[in-house]
This record gives sequence, structure tokens and C-alpha cells, in this order.
Amino acid sequence: MPNGPVSLLVDAGNTNLKIGVADADGLFASYVLPTDKTATPDSLGLSLSSLATHAGIAPTAVASATVSSVVPPVDPILAQACERYFNASPRFVPRDVPVPLENRYARPHEVGADRLVTAFAGRMAAETPVVIVVDFGTATTFDCVKGNAFLGGLICPGLFSSLRALSLDTAKLPHIALDAGHGGLSIGQSTAECLSQGFLHGFAAMVEGVGRLLIKHLGEPATILATGGFAAKLAPLCPSFSKVRPDLLLEGLFLLSRHGSVPAADG
Repeated sequence: MPNGPVSLLVDAGNTNLKIGVADADGLFASYVLPTDKTATPDSLGLSLSSLATHAGIAPTAVASATVSSVVPPVDPILAQACERYFNASPRFVPRDVPVPLENRYARPHEVGADRLVTAFAGRMAAETPVVIVVDFGTATTFDCVKGNAFLGGLICPGLFSSLRALSLDTAKLPHIALDAGHGGLSIGQSTAECLSQGFLHGFAAMVEGVGRLLIKHLGEPATILATGGFAAKLAPLCPSFSKVRPDLLLEGLFLLSRHGSVPAADG
């Protein structure tokens, strides 16, 4: 049985919808659905209510819905789905729920809601004044927080989107499974092995190198948090990661859903 009011948390990304179910104790179930811009409120609502049931929650038990979205066409579909199937009007971040970070982007409105929420969650999860969140999503993003200020970051190619693009343009390349295994570099002796080793160690070297450059630029030690679907698999190759938090964005949405805004982190 859930402890207290139940929150539905949704991150609408370009590739996937990440869905979380949380009670007063925090996130207790998470799911991933493909982002479908052609979905209807009913098709999406039925999918979401089915996931709630799988998590052991009746749709009527959902007291609130909090959403971050970088896919505007999906927003009205999500809103109607939540209202019809959960009787909850979703609150969108940052439009309805402000993120309690000072946004130092040159054009603050250009920052995706997902990056703000993830940076905020990283701030709350780390004790050092400087936090760098590496998010392995459609793109690989590096977001920097110093004290209570979101400074901005870097956007680099995404691992899976790069692999997909290479496969689409190169007919004879095989499909591969990316697994860091023992973590050591080996010289591939088949096309599949070459691809796997190249992508794993290439992206790990990029992440480690960019992380070092950012820490040097920021001028003080930093906590580097990794999140996103591939973070755990790449972690054995990235010793700079202090923590791996696969559901960091959903954790941030949970904090915002409970408090609307929360006290700023010290620093």
C-alpha cells in the first residue's frame, strides 16, 4: 500500500516517456514508453493507467501529476490523458512549478525542462558546491551547477542516436549489444566487436575528458553524477562518476511535486 498521496511523474523526451509513481517515501516504480506524437489522449491514458495498475496503484489513487516536457506536441495529449484517466490536471515544469535554481542561461527560456529538473535533482543529491550532471539521453548533456545557480553546460552526441545514425548510413554494419563487461579495452576482431569497443571506450573517453575540462574551467572540485539509460553500463569505464542515479530526473520531479518548490541547497 502506498504511504500517503500518490504522484504520477512524467518526463516527455524526444525518444521516450519516462514515467514514475511515487508516494510520500519517494519513487517506487518507473517505466519507459516510446514517445509517440501521434498518440491520442485515450491511447496514452490507457497506457498510463495500465502502468499505474502494474505498480499496484488504482488510477483513482493518483492525487497529482507533474510533467517535464521538451516535446510541445505531446503536452496537450498528456494533459487530457491525465485529466480523463486520473482526474488530475498536470502541472508542467517550469511553467506551473518553478525550479528553485538561479538560471544563468543567456536566454533562460531556451533551457529544456528536463535539464533544469535534472540539474536541480543533482544539486539536492550532492554536498559539494559544484555539481556536474552527465545525462545519457538522446543527446549526452553536461549540466553544471555552482551553489544554487544553473550555469549551463554542454550538449554532445548521444550514444544510441549516434549508433543508430551510423547503422542507417552503413548498410553492412551489424546490430550490436553494448556491454562494458570487465571494463578493459580490447582490440575488436570482428565488426561487431570493433563497433562495441569503439562506442563504449570512445564515449567513456569523451565523458572523462569533458569532465576534466569542466572541473578545470570551474576551478574547484566537483561531484559528477551520471544518469540516463546507459549511465550504469558506462560507469565501469568512467571512474570520475561519484554516483549513478538512473532515475535522477524523476527524483527531481518527485521533489518538485511534493513541495512545488523546495528550499535552496546551501553553497
